[in-house]
This record gives sequence, structure tokens and C-alpha cells, in this order.
Amino acid sequence: MAHSSNSSFFSLEEISKLKSSFEMDGLMRATPQIQKKLNELDNTELNIAVTGESGSGKSSFINAMRSLQSDDEGAAQTGTTETTMEPTGYRHPSLPNVCFWDLPGIGTIIFPTENYSKEMQFNKYDLFIIISACRFSENDVKLTKEIKRLGKNFYFIRTKIDNDLRSMRKRGRKFNEEEELEKIRNYCVRSLQKAGIPSPHVFLISNFDLNLYDFDLLSKTLDVDLPNIKRSIYTLALPNLNLEIVERKREELREQVWMMATLSGAVGAVPVPGVSLACDIGIVLKGIVHFRKCLGLDDASLQRLANEVRKPVEDLKAVVKTPLVGEITPDIITGLHWGLASATISAVELAFNNIPIIGSIFGAGSSFLVTYKLLTGALDDLTENAKRVVKAALGIDKNAPEQNQSMS
Repeated sequence: MAHSSNSSFFSLEEISKLKSSFEMDGLMRATPQIQKKLNELDNTELNIAVTGESGSGKSSFINAMRSLQSDDEGAAQTGTTETTMEPTGYRHPSLPNVCFWDLPGIGTIIFPTENYSKEMQFNKYDLFIIISACRFSENDVKLTKEIKRLGKNFYFIRTKIDNDLRSMRKRGRKFNEEEELEKIRNYCVRSLQKAGIPSPHVFLISNFDLNLYDFDLLSKTLDVDLPNIKRSIYTLALPNLNLEIVERKREELREQVWMMATLSGAVGAVPVPGVSLACDIGIVLKGIVHFRKCLGLDDASLQRLANEVRKPVEDLKAVVKTPLVGEITPDIITGLHWGLASATISAVELAFNNIPIIGSIFGAGSSFLVTYKLLTGALDDLTENAKRVVKAALGIDKNAPEQNQSMS
């Protein structure tokens, strides 16, 4: 379910202040508050610590979350022995304000348990993911208690589940996969509960196929637990594993459109060449570039996806049917048809996003209306193209229903 604009970006106190400012002095008074919120979206960092004992798959998880293969430039170093000697940050290739931190394995000679949290600077991370390839150890439990003391959220991930099931099959053992997964999950939960962790979040995943097992559940749990802007940043940084994730990104980006349009209505719009209506072209251009990067339609993102699914990148680019993926110029904006024929917009369209100043902004002028129309249309167009790319990557029928379509 999509979050409303109110819940994702503005607190109730901020909404009240925004309404009050607009009622007193119109757009000029409200605009700085909206600009500040957009700046927060650009500058807020999300730092995710990934820790656990050496060889558990920490680096592989970080690479998977960034849609990188182990031999790609900028990938976290993987290996069966401890390869991380200090906290190492790996920024998201498209959204650099998202950073995954590969922490050295706890309990080694180099990093004894008693000094670990201080050495690793625990206070700077927003949440912790504790990874194990077999069972969670006493060191993992000690680590968790320290994280809990600091008031941070933590999640347990049991990796290499695919290896476990493959081993059972090689031995010729007949089993029900769902039942085996439940046994593994329950064993991890009971072990942690006995060690003093009352309600542990345990997720079973494969670093080499995130669509299997519990990754979707992990993703949605973090989406609920993270606060406001960081929740949005996390969603936009997810790899495009399936069509549902692409749609979730559209809903997050849709909530930014009205803020961009409000700025356009206040900063002094200029006419679009060839048409009589006005909008802020710079805001529209910046918005489109931002949308396509978040939706994985820039060249670098398409190449990473092609590498992951082992298909020529040209095959993915071939299904993209929009002029918005190349160089964006004012001439291209002129050629767009979303809303340029008319400056009218329905209250129903605006109310869809729960705009907190809906009653007043509706009369803000044609610049707001045209910018809103252009950005909404561009976002929808790019989203549909992103879905076509995912379908091409998955090798599924372009006319097939979108439910349950994921990369496997």
C-alpha cells in the first residue's frame, strides 16, 4: 500500500505549519518549507550496517542489494575468510546517499567481541542486518544486545538457504520445501529466544536470487520500520527484482511531484517554447532525470541488470519506447503532450496524493498545473517502460498479468 504524502515526508506538525504559512502569505511563504523537504530527500543518508561472523555472506548480500556481481567495479570483496579489516562503506550506484557498511566479522582475533561496537562506530548506522550462514552464535547475540541498548533496529538473515536445499536434493532426500524452510526459520527463532532475544526478526534468503524465500518480506518489514524520508530512500534504492517493486517506486516518486510543481508555481515560470503555457523547465528536467535513475532506466542501471540476468543490454534497451531516456532538452519537453493542451486539472487527481494544501494550491496558477501534469505523465511513462525492461529481463510474456512476476 502506498504511503500518503503526509506520512512519508511531512509530520502532522509540519503539515499544520505549511497550511498556516500558505493561508497567511500564499506560495512565497510555503515554498521554503517545501524546498527544505526536497533538500532533505536529496541529502538524507541511509546507513545500513551488515555484520556477522566471517564467511557468512555479508559482502555477497551487499553486492546483491546494489545489483552488482562480485567481479564488477565497486563490488564488495567476497571470500570464505575474513576479507574486511575495517568498516567499509559501499554506496548505492544510483542513489549515493544510501550506503551499505560491510563490518568485519565479530569474534575474530582481530576484532574481539568486547571492543567491537566501539571500533565499528555503531551510533552512525540507521539499522543493522546480522547475517549467518548456519546458526546464530553467542557473539551474534552479544552484538544484538548492544545494538538494542543503543535503540537501533536489527534483523537476522539466514543466508545460503539455496545451498541447504540443494544439498538435501543431492542426497536424494524427499521433502516439502515450505516445511523445510519453516523448520529452519523456527530453529533460528527458538535459538535466539533461548539466548535472550524475545522477538527476533529472522529472514531466510539467497544472496544469488533475492526473489526466493523471505527477501520480499524483509523489504516490506524495513519499509514499515524506517522513518519517513529514510523509508522512501530505501524503497527507491531497491533493485528492480519484480514489477511490484517498480510500482512501489512509482508511488514514492508520485509523492514528490506536487512539491516540485509547487516550486514551479512560485519561482517564476517561463513559457515552454511553442506553446502558450508556462512551467519551470529546469524543475521538469531535473525531475525526469531523477525518476529514470530511481526506476533503473539510466544506462548504468540497465547494464547492471543485463549483467545480472546474463542478457545483452541491447535486448533490454530495445523494449524502451520513450524519448525520456536520452538527453532531455527543452525541445523534448515541448513534444510532450501530458497536460500541455489544457491547464485544467481535476481536484480528484490532486486529492489522490493527499496534498496538504490542496484547497489553496488548486488556484496557484498554470505553472503549477502544467508542471504537475508534465511530471505525472513523465513518471507514468517511465514506470511503464521500467516494467517492460523487467519483463524482458525475466523473459516473461509482455501481455501476462503483473501479479507475482519476479526475477528467478
